[in-house]
Amino acid sequence: MVQRVDITMNGTTRVNGINGHSKDSPSSRSSRKPSSPMAPAFMTSAPGKVIVFGEHAVVHGKAAMAAAVSLRSYLLVTTLSKSQRTITLVFPDIGLDHTWNIEDLPWHILSSSARKPRYYDMVTTLDPELVEAMQPHIDEVSPHVNSEKRKRHQAAASAFLYLFLCLSNPTAPACIYTLRSTLPIGAGLGSSASICVCISAALLKQIHVLSGPHQDQPEEEVDLQLERINKWAFVGELCIHGNPSGVDNTVATRGRAVLFRRVDYSKPPTATPVKDFPELPLLLVNTKQPRSTSTEVAKVAMMKKKYPAVTEATLDSIDEVTMSAHSLITSDDFDPRSEQNIEHLGDLFRINHGLLVSLGVSHPKLEHIRELVDYADIGWTKLTGAGGGGCAITLLKRGVSEESLRDLKERFEKAGFEEYTTTLGGSGVGILYPAVLHNGSEEEGGDEIDQVKFLNAQGEEGIEKLVGVGGLERRPEWKFWH
Repeated sequence: MVQRVDITMNGTTRVNGINGHSKDSPSSRSSRKPSSPMAPAFMTSAPGKVIVFGEHAVVHGKAAMAAAVSLRSYLLVTTLSKSQRTITLVFPDIGLDHTWNIEDLPWHILSSSARKPRYYDMVTTLDPELVEAMQPHIDEVSPHVNSEKRKRHQAAASAFLYLFLCLSNPTAPACIYTLRSTLPIGAGLGSSASICVCISAALLKQIHVLSGPHQDQPEEEVDLQLERINKWAFVGELCIHGNPSGVDNTVATRGRAVLFRRVDYSKPPTATPVKDFPELPLLLVNTKQPRSTSTEVAKVAMMKKKYPAVTEATLDSIDEVTMSAHSLITSDDFDPRSEQNIEHLGDLFRINHGLLVSLGVSHPKLEHIRELVDYADIGWTKLTGAGGGGCAITLLKRGVSEESLRDLKERFEKAGFEEYTTTLGGSGVGILYPAVLHNGSEEEGGDEIDQVKFLNAQGEEGIEKLVGVGGLERRPEWKFWH
């Protein structure tokens, strides 16, 4: 958890808990004239995702459906005075705090106009020379932390720096990019894609190629803007994962849900937005049980080798569940307020989970979550993602009492699980420009979200209360491309 920021009279304090370097804290940097009227601080935000239907079957060419959740990443962009020539990443939730001098970056690699990608280009592979030239600048990130943490820091830094070099230029303004998130990391919820979408949208906004979003924006323009954000977010994911599917960044960009299928692994999957996907109340429970996606995928591959006909039939059944859910949600008479419709969707949750159990990819902790929910009789539960640990999702029945939810939460906590009350199928990438919210205050012109306030927000609830657009707060100042 981020520690509080205490600023002394001369503005040279430390931020406890970010890192052990002797340089000034990000808060003191921002106190040296953080922004100008020409470049106000602004924010971008993008959701995480869950696989709703089709886990593991999708690896074998079947359909799957992924949807946005209201747990989100938030990126605050603070422009510094013209006298400064640095860019700084401050990601306190993972302990990353690093500064580069803009002039020292390897701009020469992209000096040829034919080599430097344009903001509207489709980039599907990384430039190996640029990756190599970046490496010394990545190697200097977090040298004094343990190897696992350093790997995470350097992956995030690589995604940012690659996008910055491609989309910006040596005369770019000095900035601090501060990221907070309400998403658990490493739980299969698309946290890296959510961050990449935030970075992509912020950098595209800074070079003035994003218009809107506004209410009267033509649909073709909205689609073009989202596609640009999504394409560059995918490039960020290439830096982190090497061979990402593209699904996570598509959901984080567009929100709602997508139906996707990947038959040829040399190409990205085909992803079709499910535009009518409703917002639905969801419990997301993290078992905190570490799991390996590759291990779980290998289990199913071994089952298919041992029992080809039975396993193929199971995968076909999962595909049928996914397509049944898609047909239900996109039908003209689907009403998310209908108990009958919700029960139908819940039954598909339960069937999909049972089929995944038969493939051997559940875990006792996931089954314990399902048992607790079934005993409380408040909804339908399935594992999400690779299984073997990770998270479970529960579609809530209509009219569940607060008392039942509180009692269940206590049981989850007693079992060592972490529970999030969220919604399924919410908005995609959003922007708050400038970073001003009213937050019920009477401050003239609104309440400016500066870096000190942002860093001082304590945990998920603090972030939601300050800037959230997810489950707890709905603010008209945040704008979305719909």
